[in-house]
Amino acid sequence: MVILRILPVFALIVACTPQYVPPPTRSAQFDIFPQKLFETFEISCGGPGEQFKNMGNRIFECSELLPPDTTAFLILNYDGYPQDLPKSVMRLTSTKNAQGYRVDADLFFNVPRRTGPAVQVPVESETLDKALGALYQAMGGSPT
Repeated sequence: MVILRILPVFALIVACTPQYVPPPTRSAQFDIFPQKLFETFEISCGGPGEQFKNMGNRIFECSELLPPDTTAFLILNYDGYPQDLPKSVMRLTSTKNAQGYRVDADLFFNVPRRTGPAVQVPVESETLDKALGALYQAMGGSPT
């Protein structure tokens, strides 16, 4: 997943300075718009099978194809459509508020179906949440 490729870049930054371990989270508060975070997110979403999209006003998305066994599992269990393969999706959304900007991450599998809307299967992972908290902190945010 894209977050796992971003983390090595910031591991050195985090390792070189004494910091507390941020809580597992998918949200952070930034004083100013975190342009560097979104630029890094876009650059890291350039691998094979990945696609970056600017979904509109401060919404960015990286999707990627999944391994065959995961793809098959999702198609079979969520009535997927084999001609439109499921993908893993990470979406970052920035919202302006009184303190600056809040960034929220959504992680899910998007499973297109032959009829009806696609199913978005949430990805729950404390490991990924900890990685996001560390990334937010390395980029100058305060995990919430």
